[in-house]
Amino acid sequence: MLKKLSYSLMSALILSSCQSKNPQDLEANLIQETVIKPQIITDSVNHDTDDPAIWINTDDPSRSLIIGTDKDADGALYVFDLEGKIIDSLVIRNLQRPNNVDVGYGLSIGDKTVDFAVTGERLTSKLRFYSLPDMKEINAGGIEIYQDETGPEFRDLMGVAVYHDQVNKKHYVIAGRKNGPTDGSYLWQYEIIGANTGIQLELVRKFGKYSGKKEIEAIAVDHQLGFVYYSDEGVGVRKYHANPSKGNEELALFGTSGFTQDHEGISIYQLDDNTGYILVSDQEVNQFHVFPREGSENNPHQHDLITVVKTSAVSSDGSEVTSLPLNTTFSKGLFVAMSDDKTFHFYRWEDLAGDILKIRK
Repeated sequence: MLKKLSYSLMSALILSSCQSKNPQDLEANLIQETVIKPQIITDSVNHDTDDPAIWINTDDPSRSLIIGTDKDADGALYVFDLEGKIIDSLVIRNLQRPNNVDVGYGLSIGDKTVDFAVTGERLTSKLRFYSLPDMKEINAGGIEIYQDETGPEFRDLMGVAVYHDQVNKKHYVIAGRKNGPTDGSYLWQYEIIGANTGIQLELVRKFGKYSGKKEIEAIAVDHQLGFVYYSDEGVGVRKYHANPSKGNEELALFGTSGFTQDHEGISIYQLDDNTGYILVSDQEVNQFHVFPREGSENNPHQHDLITVVKTSAVSSDGSEVTSLPLNTTFSKGLFVAMSDDKTFHFYRWEDLAGDILKIRK
């Protein structure tokens, strides 16, 4: 596995390689010039790709699946194999503007344990759950959320992320919307409860600051460390505890400079139990800002920029990554990015890591 530069060494290399100590000059000096090419570009969807999720087949990782949204009033969840080919028998059609998608593992429903995918329909304010890998709907027609919200676009579902608390074995889904209050209750978190009849949702908290500038779409959860990150577009990336019992204090706001316009898709690459990388899409210029998952040497919530990598994915809205070896092509992990040409791009992790571990001199 690739070795991670220690934060102190990384900082020393950055400082020694830059003539100016101006923060903007420093950030500019960390942008890699090479445009990374994908290993695979998927088949095209009908309308507008938006967000991917990776389901790991633990019995045979080479048969893992990529699930991606096609964002339209006549939208769909597309399912791809690791060659980027659509598996038509698994595609879910006639969804009403599905925005984001995420997956969860090991949910008890009656006497069965299932993996699942969840997406949100913006036009119905419903979460739709599907068992994996067969993509059979668990609750027919979905489950409505954001009940009793009356503000403009306060019920327009966008971001969706699953959190599996590995200590108490509970599953949660965290949802964002097109617009919402600025009083610290923008995100709603529901416990996912398996029942004999399917899934029930119990609202457990409302949390999360919101600038009011644009929207919150990209949400990502670090299951091992127990943190949730989300993009307050045009402002930065906000960090909170994922466990609702640990409170609603904001732990960090980072990535507040150096982005062109919108902060978009967030994905978390795990090197080991505590270290890795957080990749955040700088949508308008086709690049990703990379931050240390573990924070700084003295502060786990200080996420300073490591580097910026350029990709071939155009105007990437959503992304996902895994560090697990899947097949001979993706032996060190897979990074998936939505591209604004109705496709998803599959990158080998080592192709990104070459730039992540370089400090431009």
